[in-house]
Amino acid sequence: MTLARIGSGFAVLALSASTAFAQSPTAAPAVVDTMPSWGSLFGDLPRDLRRLPSRANAVWLGGAGAMAFGLRKEDVTLTRRAVASGSLDTTLEAGAFVGGGLVQVGGALGMFAVGRWSGRPRVASAGADLVRAQMINAAITQGLKVAAGRLRPDGGRFSLPSGHASSSFATATVLQRRFGWKIGAPAYAMATYVAASRLQENKHYLSDVILGAAIGIVSGRSVTVGHGQHTFALVPVTGPGSIGIGLTRIGARQP
Repeated sequence: MTLARIGSGFAVLALSASTAFAQSPTAAPAVVDTMPSWGSLFGDLPRDLRRLPSRANAVWLGGAGAMAFGLRKEDVTLTRRAVASGSLDTTLEAGAFVGGGLVQVGGALGMFAVGRWSGRPRVASAGADLVRAQMINAAITQGLKVAAGRLRPDGGRFSLPSGHASSSFATATVLQRRFGWKIGAPAYAMATYVAASRLQENKHYLSDVILGAAIGIVSGRSVTVGHGQHTFALVPVTGPGSIGIGLTRIGARQP
């Protein structure tokens, strides 16, 4: 099993979703955005948390958890191969910065502020969703890190799940559900790039980033109920020398 094939398989998380989305879309009622207040960044959190427990989110987390468990025996080998790759070191160098709080949280706050300043409710509302998704994502991710207590490949603490992966996929999910796949596809590609960089930098195992990706996705879904046209189920995809995550449409839009 080569690292290149693993990376290609992991990218299915974004690419196969685009294919499924194009199949017989069902029209969704238009959502009219109103200008969110600064207080709504916290005031709307209870509503988002009530939406977090859903069948679709359970499918995402259950599928990712099953895949992470199934790959645990390959974790050390895959991370070592990634670390040993000189070409990946150069290619994935920016992943730590892109997936960090300065870009993910700062970008969310910036989008919200720009939307309010420019009088554009849609932009401000999307920024508010991004901020709240990062809050929910951080709470879940940090809680699981402490509960799991897994050591990182480099000997550091709190490896499972990957915070960089979860925050990047939370952002990608909000952008896709808010603006569609023209924005969502590159956002998911960037999130996959960030996730891959965590292996190469010897900070995480593959199971860490898979679970982190799913946490980010359910966080983003919970703050964007009413946006997006279909519910997708995460399913493991395996083949000769490759692994990945695929999406299948399981019905009309749901919370």
